[in-house]
Amino acid sequence: MKARELAHSVCDELIRNGYQALFAGGCVRDLLLGQDPADYDVATDATPDQVMALFPESVAVGAQFGVILIPRDGHKVEVATFRSDVSYSDGRRPDAVVYAKSPEEDVQRRDFTINGLLMRHHTGEILDFVRGRIDLRAGIIRAIGDPDRRFEEDKLRLLRAVRFAARFGFEIEPDTFRAIRKHISGIEQVSEERVRDELTKMLTEGAAGNAFRLLDQTWLLQRILPEIAAMKGVEQPPQYHPEGDVWVHTCMMLDGIPAHTSTTLAWGVLLHDVGKPPTFRSAAETGDRIRFDGHVEVGMKMGEEICRRLKMPNDETEQIVALIANHMKFKDAAQMRTSTLKRFVRMYKFEEHMALHRLDCLSSHRHLDTYEYVQQFLAQTPSEQVRPARLLTGDDLVHLGYEPGPKFSEILRSVEDAQLEGTVKTREEALKLVEKAYSGPGNR
Repeated sequence: MKARELAHSVCDELIRNGYQALFAGGCVRDLLLGQDPADYDVATDATPDQVMALFPESVAVGAQFGVILIPRDGHKVEVATFRSDVSYSDGRRPDAVVYAKSPEEDVQRRDFTINGLLMRHHTGEILDFVRGRIDLRAGIIRAIGDPDRRFEEDKLRLLRAVRFAARFGFEIEPDTFRAIRKHISGIEQVSEERVRDELTKMLTEGAAGNAFRLLDQTWLLQRILPEIAAMKGVEQPPQYHPEGDVWVHTCMMLDGIPAHTSTTLAWGVLLHDVGKPPTFRSAAETGDRIRFDGHVEVGMKMGEEICRRLKMPNDETEQIVALIANHMKFKDAAQMRTSTLKRFVRMYKFEEHMALHRLDCLSSHRHLDTYEYVQQFLAQTPSEQVRPARLLTGDDLVHLGYEPGPKFSEILRSVEDAQLEGTVKTREEALKLVEKAYSGPGNR
């Protein structure tokens, strides 16, 4: 069963039992744009209790706000009871939930006109009480009703307006745009997790560069990611970065991120040069050219702090920091020893490191020599040579009479270096290497 089939089934069951049921919000918008919706939402006059009584498998994910989740065959549909417009004192949740009986009343509380469309599932008839189709055709993001009120209700809508405008290539309607700027301080009331999730969507929906330029234009960027806003106007050496300053370079890289890119790669692209603004030194200061000495180390620390602030999962944080840490190492790839290069390319998710490096080159000097060199090395080097089975272990060293300790790591690494270089291929050769190199006084 597909998601749309499940949504049809849910509507059929509600209608069969005397309730209203309509496709609502983003799925209607996407269908009218000729896109396949990722999720389907259904709006109904049935109360949460009535919905749950009809669907035993349902889950009350937001029953206090009238939202019930119906999962089936790996898909899910959210069913929301028609609600009236009420106050939102905390800038996120309604102070009270008042159910409504008409879809006209329900859509008035939604965020933007393009998300306020309803559809009869069996006929495809569109119910448009907010002129959403007009704005959809015109490419406009417009708040429903009073934009000040819409943003006061839920401060996350400040970011959602930017995301939808970037994702669809739409313009934000002037009154809505002014209201965003007016209410930017409200974004600080939104939880770090909700901000993170909205930013991740911006970075991975295929219009990341446009999204971040718009964040800057709406003044939101300085509020949520001041470290990225600090990139503006930070000059770079033109011989390496003819495209412009750090902000221009970063936005160009964001432009190159395709839709459905992994979260870690997308954030790695955004943060890879975050250490440049605080390490900038002009040509006058250095005596030769603009330099960013230590920007990788500073960037790693800043990147980790940003990830922690946004409460990213530990594994994602580690990968993002690794992408920052290693993005400058590619310039030395052609001069690396074979063992060093093999260790380099076997990093966890090395394909993300490669993708970031490629974008970095294409958004600056446009030379892909190093990228192609590493690609060729990977193509020509069998995986068993990059990750060979270990010839010796710590137990072997104990049997040879060596005392466990820090020396173990040094010995085993030297054996692996020789193995990766191709000068040692067998266990016997490895034992001879250890005996020859580490048989002197103080080694055992």
